[in-house]
Amino acid sequence: MNDFSHVADNIRKLQSEISAAAINAGRDPNEITLIAVTKTYPAEAVTAAIHAGVTNAGENRVQEAVPKICALANDLSLSPLRWHLIGHLQSNKARLAVANFDMIHSVDSLKLATEINRHAAAAGKLMSILIQVNISGEESKSGVDAESVEALVSGILEECDHVAIHGFMTMAPLTEPEAARPTFKGLRELRDHISQEIKHPRFTPAELSMGMSNDYRVAIEEGATMIRVGTAIFGKRG
Repeated sequence: MNDFSHVADNIRKLQSEISAAAINAGRDPNEITLIAVTKTYPAEAVTAAIHAGVTNAGENRVQEAVPKICALANDLSLSPLRWHLIGHLQSNKARLAVANFDMIHSVDSLKLATEINRHAAAAGKLMSILIQVNISGEESKSGVDAESVEALVSGILEECDHVAIHGFMTMAPLTEPEAARPTFKGLRELRDHISQEIKHPRFTPAELSMGMSNDYRVAIEEGATMIRVGTAIFGKRG
C-alpha cells in the first residue's frame, strides 16, 4: 500500500499559501475553494485528503472516477465530498457524469449541454455546470472560444431547463506562472462582461475555476474562486 502520510502536511502548507495569496490580493481566503485533483491517485490518497479537511475533489475521466466515488461514498466514516468533473466530457458519458458529479466544469457546446440536460431531467436534478473557455486559443486545449461564449450561455439557458450555469473554467498554457496571467485575467473580464449582458435565474456566474499546482497564486490574484490542485497535494503521478 502506498504511503500518503505526506498529504496532510501538503494540504496545510497549501492552505496557508492560498490564504497568503488571497490576502496579498486584497481578497478573503474563504472565497477560494480548493479542489483536490485525484485523477490517477487511489482511494486511500483521497481518504487521507478528506481526513486533512478537503471537501472538494476533481476527476478528469468519468470511467476512472465512478468506482472511486462509489467506494468512498460507501465508507460511512468519511465526510462526503463534492465531486467536480474537470476533464473533457464526451456526450456518451453524460448520464454517468450527471449521476455522480456535483458540478461539471467542462461544458463547451450546446450539444453537450443538451445531453447533460436530458439526463438531469430524467434524474429530476438541476445540474450545476461551468462553461469551459479556451482563452489562450491553443489548439490543444478544449473549450469554446471567447467570442462564442455569450451565444453559448444564451443557448443553454434557453434550451436546457435542468442546467444551472455558475461560472467559467479555463486552462492556462503550461508555462511559467506569470505567463498564465493574461489567460486568467481574460476569463475574469469575460465573466464580468457577460454577467452584465445576461440576466437569468439559472445564470449565477460567481465561479472562476482556474489555476493549478504551478500557477494557482497568479490565478488567485486574478480572481479565481476555484483552484484545481493535484501534484502539490499528492505528489508526482506515476
